[in-house]
Amino acid sequence: MPKLDVSELNTVLGVLGAFILLYGIISVKIKAHWFLGEALPAVAIGVLLGPIAAKFIDSTRWGSAADGQTSDITLGVARVVIGVQLVIAGFQLPKKYQQLRWKEMALCLLPIMTIMWLCTTLCLLATIPNISLLAALVIGSCVTCTDPILSQAIAKGPFADKFVARDLREIISSEAGANDGFGFPFLMLATYLIRHADIPGAGAGKEAHAERAVGLLARAGEGVGRLGGGVGVALREWFVETWLYIVLMSVAIGAIVGLASGWALKFALRKKWVDSESYLLYPTAIGLWLVGVCGMLGTDDLLACFVAGNAMNWDGEYLRETEDRHDEVNSCVDVLLNFGGFMYIGSIIPWNEFHQPELTGITIGRLIGLGGLVLVFRRIPAIFAMYKFMPKVCKDWKEALFMGYFGPIGIGAVFYVEHTRHLFPELGEGDAEETALVRAMIPVVYWLVLFSIVVHGLSIPSLNAVYKYYGVKPITDDAIEVRRLSLRVPTPVNATVGDSDTFIAYNRFTRPTFGDLPPVGGNDFPIDEKTRIERRVSRGV
Repeated sequence: MPKLDVSELNTVLGVLGAFILLYGIISVKIKAHWFLGEALPAVAIGVLLGPIAAKFIDSTRWGSAADGQTSDITLGVARVVIGVQLVIAGFQLPKKYQQLRWKEMALCLLPIMTIMWLCTTLCLLATIPNISLLAALVIGSCVTCTDPILSQAIAKGPFADKFVARDLREIISSEAGANDGFGFPFLMLATYLIRHADIPGAGAGKEAHAERAVGLLARAGEGVGRLGGGVGVALREWFVETWLYIVLMSVAIGAIVGLASGWALKFALRKKWVDSESYLLYPTAIGLWLVGVCGMLGTDDLLACFVAGNAMNWDGEYLRETEDRHDEVNSCVDVLLNFGGFMYIGSIIPWNEFHQPELTGITIGRLIGLGGLVLVFRRIPAIFAMYKFMPKVCKDWKEALFMGYFGPIGIGAVFYVEHTRHLFPELGEGDAEETALVRAMIPVVYWLVLFSIVVHGLSIPSLNAVYKYYGVKPITDDAIEVRRLSLRVPTPVNATVGDSDTFIAYNRFTRPTFGDLPPVGGNDFPIDEKTRIERRVSRGV
């Protein structure tokens, strides 16, 4: 007798598949007409189908349903989703981008991130009760980085294709890719200052501290908690473990893997050993491999992934070849990861912790105030203070405002806060400062993630409506004739119809190298202004 098998796996696959099917039917409307992207609808569906509502997606019931497994699942999901997409983001930048834009990247990763960290900390101290300055620095470090996935959607989405200059889009994409892995120095500095503070009772865990393995996933009883030693010990640990082991080793691993992969692929192309599917899936494979290997070594897998993507396309040949092959594989991988990742995030939002005035002092009103303060003061002041030092990518205050406002908080912050759980004792096992930190960081960070996804997700369609009302003209630089792959392919928002076989596209993000006109694949042709006008006249436009 047949019977229903409503297992957790079947339920999750059915829900995810149904969402992708329904979204796909009107995907052009959602992305190119309404400018909503993928994150906001996916999070909304996750909320509706999660434990708070329909209860179709409930990570506490998955697998063995062990206590506390949601945190480990979330950390793993975030690492895979971010790691793979950072490799893709890295290779889609022009060749030698980090070398040519080293000054701008240094400004973004050092003074700008530091100002963002400190401003966010002040916002937390102003709104969240019962947390110390060091605890606020820990929580602030979790949301300092701009989210690489949401930032890629902003830098490469239809709205940016129409209205945002390519140089600004490239620095937003590159900064988000690098600073998500570069957030560890900020997090670990605050963590070590708490861990090695000279307070009564500190140092009881020194034996465990001496026996622990160096790495990112230290657990309670393995070097977390109060160890004593003072500021000197904290700074030594921060320099040796964070900068030398976590950061520099990750950069070295990523560079070696990326350069070796690029060389191996060029060799295989010359021998004609590699097919298109394997060639185009290489970034995904690199991302998965680095997440696994760096996870085992305890280094920064996210930074290694972004460095590997840049290194693989260091000479621009990988991106040029993917253009020649009309790469749609990596964009499809992006979409699948976004759908699954953000739907999952929506299903695990801790709604019951957003209003606990007696336990944590956190209330909905305080969180709304925090969201507004972070939106205004976290990033905009830092960009306005520094944009005149990087005129090649941010030319005026309007571009600075755009760059400052669109610094979203997303799945990267979820990764950091779930990782931070592993750096402090379990709830109830630490002292008052640690307990207040552990209680506050989850609702605060998840609230800011939700707030950013909603506000930034709705800001793009709102800004598009404003531009339309005031008649702002789209950017029409760097006209490229792009061969139409099908008569039923919709015209991109940054393109006009050339003839029955082509589009005339403007301001495309992709360019394997720097130059006035981006070098393109064998089926795309740069055209000059005279030719473009002649073709428009011939069509009566």
